[in-house]
Amino acid sequence: MPPAADAVCRYTADWISVKLTWHLAVDPPEQAALTRLADSCPDQDIPYTPAP
Repeated sequence: MPPAADAVCRYTADWISVKLTWHLAVDPPEQAALTRLADSCPDQDIPYTPAP
C-alpha cells in the first residue's frame, strides 16, 4: 500500500481496474481486502476499459 493516506483510494481503484481489465482472478482474502478498501472510498471512480 502507498505510504500516503491520500493515495490509498486511487491505488485501490487502480488495483481493481487492472483486475477487471485483464480478467484476473481474485482469491477470497484479496477480495475481502479490496472490498474493505473500496468501501472506505465511496467517491473514488474506478476506470475500466475491457481488454480486447
